[in-house]
Amino acid sequence: MKKLKRIIVNKLDFRHKDFEQTGKEMYKLAKKLFPIPRSITGQGFRDSLEILNKTLEQNILAIHSIKSGTKVFDWIVPDEWNVKDAYITTPEGEKICDFKKHNLHLLNYSEAIDKEIEFEELEKHLYSIEEMPDAIPYVTSYYKRRWGFCITHNERKNLKKGKYKVFIDAKHDENGVLNYADFIIPSTQNSKDEILISSYLCHPSMANNELSGPVVAIFLAKWLLNLKERKYNYRFVI
Repeated sequence: MKKLKRIIVNKLDFRHKDFEQTGKEMYKLAKKLFPIPRSITGQGFRDSLEILNKTLEQNILAIHSIKSGTKVFDWIVPDEWNVKDAYITTPEGEKICDFKKHNLHLLNYSEAIDKEIEFEELEKHLYSIEEMPDAIPYVTSYYKRRWGFCITHNERKNLKKGKYKVFIDAKHDENGVLNYADFIIPSTQNSKDEILISSYLCHPSMANNELSGPVVAIFLAKWLLNLKERKYNYRFVI
């Protein structure tokens, strides 16, 4: 049985000003990415990849496209989805669930709609979490064509009966694509061994479940690029 090598790492002082500055830069990147309306496909995802590429400062991010409808193992790449606007107007004329104020308000991959409906019908298309009354849920529907809005449970409880206008300006494109990006930071010692570092970028306006991953990955890449010696090859996939 092969023995494991013991690796000794010098103690790092995370109070050092360099770590503090890096932390600020990481937070700045996360804050820039946070409001962009993303999904597993679409312009928001591509825009976010471009921001990551500029952060690397070396233009090494290769962006790839896979056509909608392509079978990938047991998964089918869905139609590309893009959205411009979405909201609900109450009987009193107040605009709620405004996509432009918080993109989690729209059920991800909603189909387009522009009509007036009664409250009883609207209720069938609202999503909230009773146990988390101030939270806006994240709900998706990549393959089933439907529409919906996500709302805090506290706000939902205050909705009254009457006519509501629902508006969603969105488009599904069966000729669209799904994008992903990758890049390799090569070994300086001609090693054939490779370390894979992967993350995802599709979730909008979420931090722990989403942006912590790609942000840490990109800044890890920046650190590796500045090393004079690298034993391994490092492949990043986002």
